[in-house]
Amino acid sequence: MQLSKFSDYSFRALIYLGHKPHILCTVEELAQELHASGHHMKKVVHKLANLGYIQSQKGRNGGLRLGMEPKDINLGTVLQSTEENMSIMDCFSSKDCPLITQGCPLTAIAKTALSAFIKEFSHYTLQDIL
Repeated sequence: MQLSKFSDYSFRALIYLGHKPHILCTVEELAQELHASGHHMKKVVHKLANLGYIQSQKGRNGGLRLGMEPKDINLGTVLQSTEENMSIMDCFSSKDCPLITQGCPLTAIAKTALSAFIKEFSHYTLQDIL
């Protein structure tokens, strides 16, 4: 499974902000440091702020910082919140496959694998990777 750029940038933004707990960063700084477009980073920051992971302070002296303690940011929860499509196979969301009504064993294996993937991320917090 390959994570979307959105999830990848979300993790990287949280790590970057976690390494700078006493400094406010800008979206532009995040984009530049993480080699992402400013437009894409704005979307990531907006989502993370809505979820409470990032705190945004407006104004001339404003910027971004973590909105939670790193020990309280579970990576599995972040993954599930930022990864829009967790369907690792087309048949997860399609009714076109005639085998799906017969309980296709491949789909069951893929769902178990996806569950294990998410569970592994859930064993860690942002603190663990800082």
